[in-house]
Amino acid sequence: MADFKRFEEFIFESMSKTKLPGLSAAAVDRKGVIWSRGFGFRDVEAGKPATPDTIYGIGSITKSFTAIALLQLQEEGKLSVDDPIGKFLPLELAVKGEPVRIWHLLTHSSGIPALAYAEAFIRAATGAAPAWVPTATAEDIVTFMSGAEEWALEAPGTRWFYLNEGYALLGKVIEEVSGLDYREYVRRRILEPLGLGSACFLEDIEASAEPAAPYVIAQEGRVRSSVPKGPIAADGGLAMSVLDLARYARMYLGRGELDGRRILSPESVAEMEVARVPVPYRGPFGEEGYGYGLWIISEFFGRRVIGHGGSVLVYTAHMAYVPEEGVGIALLANASGPRLAQLALYGLALMLGEDPETLPFVVQGRALEELIGVYEAFRGTMRVEVRPLGEMLAISIRDKYTEELIPLVPEDLSGEAKLFFTLRNGRKLPVEFLVGDDGIRLVYERYCFRRAGPLP
Repeated sequence: MADFKRFEEFIFESMSKTKLPGLSAAAVDRKGVIWSRGFGFRDVEAGKPATPDTIYGIGSITKSFTAIALLQLQEEGKLSVDDPIGKFLPLELAVKGEPVRIWHLLTHSSGIPALAYAEAFIRAATGAAPAWVPTATAEDIVTFMSGAEEWALEAPGTRWFYLNEGYALLGKVIEEVSGLDYREYVRRRILEPLGLGSACFLEDIEASAEPAAPYVIAQEGRVRSSVPKGPIAADGGLAMSVLDLARYARMYLGRGELDGRRILSPESVAEMEVARVPVPYRGPFGEEGYGYGLWIISEFFGRRVIGHGGSVLVYTAHMAYVPEEGVGIALLANASGPRLAQLALYGLALMLGEDPETLPFVVQGRALEELIGVYEAFRGTMRVEVRPLGEMLAISIRDKYTEELIPLVPEDLSGEAKLFFTLRNGRKLPVEFLVGDDGIRLVYERYCFRRAGPLP
């Protein structure tokens, strides 16, 4: 049995650092849920705690449901993933002279870069930004995409560009082929057969049994926001409890079957898990790629990890599973705080009997935390702050009138000398943190500073 106490401590630590209001998590094997817990608040103002039954939006994990629907229809002979989109929609979408096919949209490889309809809608709906696109329906998105092929950068099937609009089109294809509204199709053919009783769409989340209040973590602190409703459906519109999301992960471990109920053939599940186009991220987990609504990591302690994340700004989500080992994990939160993908990998490492503290993002995160603080020059003549900046650090030099923020990119954190670089006057400038028994010294340009204490 995995040491879930360590996992709980890591989650709690991550939430505290990012001021995340609430989070629910669950772990499964092929037989069922083996651990679950809520952390923090599903509703801060009402003082209501998060539980494993709390309902959150799952964001883009919905894309895997859309992929399942299309593969169900393919198994029934009603379509093929090789069919061009124009066969079903009044949109003759061709890129570089080639028709865009269903599988191109499933794998985000149409060649069209993100058009940001969902980003604009979510930010407008939550009050984060003023940009507005009147996309209330899938038909509106079809209209919005008119001329999008002119923005294409590559031929279909060759390069990955995450395209929410593509999945919105796929939802419309499902409607045209099945004769059902997308939401109704998903309810009848996926949610009900799998027994995902908590699942609903975002427009219904507030009427659910235990909804998570939506929040934005802003510069001034936590802000209660609103749930984005309307056009987001096939690309990110589902909501459910973490227990049901964990049950959904078990369906993949069962190769399309859950507790005797089959929704997809093992062959179609295997098709979903094939990395058909590489993603641009480069990291320590081998080749990474995108299948049909699923993200594939090829090398995680010698195993494949398959899953997907999701975000509608006020809700974030992650589901990941290791098919060969028969284990999976699910996390849901009511704001954008810690990277849930990293939390999921930490939990999976524990479940696989590996040490999660050796994961590169954990090692780097611990090393960066050690360096954050206030630094002073000789006799306090200058005072600077070293702050976190995403996965980097930044030196802040400020006085009454000005502030200069200098980003530091990590290069080598393995030794006592932690090496970074920044750009100065168009040139690469090395920056060092020297860690010793007498404390930490920062060497930047012509200055040397000593760490004087934590940030105020």
